[in-house]
Amino acid sequence: MTEYLILCIAAFSAGLIDAVVGGGGLINVPAIFSTFPNGIPATLLGTNKLGGIWGTAAAAVNYARVVKIIWNVAISVACAVLVFSFIGAYTVTRIPSDFLRKCLPLILVMVAIYTFKRKNFGQSHTPFHTDTKERTLAFSTGAGIGFYDGFFGPGTGSFLIFVFVRFFGFDFLTASAISKIVNVACNGAALLLFGISGHVMWAVGFTMAVFGVAGSLVGTRLAIKNGSGFVRKLFLCIVVVLIIKTSYDAFLR
Repeated sequence: MTEYLILCIAAFSAGLIDAVVGGGGLINVPAIFSTFPNGIPATLLGTNKLGGIWGTAAAAVNYARVVKIIWNVAISVACAVLVFSFIGAYTVTRIPSDFLRKCLPLILVMVAIYTFKRKNFGQSHTPFHTDTKERTLAFSTGAGIGFYDGFFGPGTGSFLIFVFVRFFGFDFLTASAISKIVNVACNGAALLLFGISGHVMWAVGFTMAVFGVAGSLVGTRLAIKNGSGFVRKLFLCIVVVLIIKTSYDAFLR
């Protein structure tokens, strides 16, 4: 019971963090692997997807009620991510990802420095592009991030938010809202694959989902109430944690 309680607390915390800036996997994945140390990795990851997707969907709905969603960008990125994440997943079975694993901490350091130095970065919503150019850039962005998500994965949600702010001119709140819609599409495809393969513990997953949704509702309300400045600060915190984790995975493990 203690282990399940820890898992539920982790799901709530992951839902809260993920609803604001992404990175819920940093909490959920270690929690479920430690709770079921003898579990099959694919089954644990599939169960985590089931637990997480409901919280992400709840966050997306909550944001859509308050934040103006740029649907042509959200749909274009989501479609590209769906296709190219499968291509990335196939590629990783043919090409080792060790080089990218070692480069990732450096990339994240540059993201953190850029965000930290520009105090007004992502504070105002001033889109850079017209509809046609925006849609084309969105699909290209989705292709690149989707491939990365399938090929390697850590920090995908945070990269999405950074790209939306840096290259589209969105504020952090809008970027976070759109990233949730993309995440629902991506996680839904992965969950379908895990479910068909029989790699989901449904009872555990739905239990995590309840607490994940509760956490996501708290997270979205905090983000909407406190605005882009709050999201920016939490984004920087998550990127720092990702730098530490990816550095450990690449050089010390």
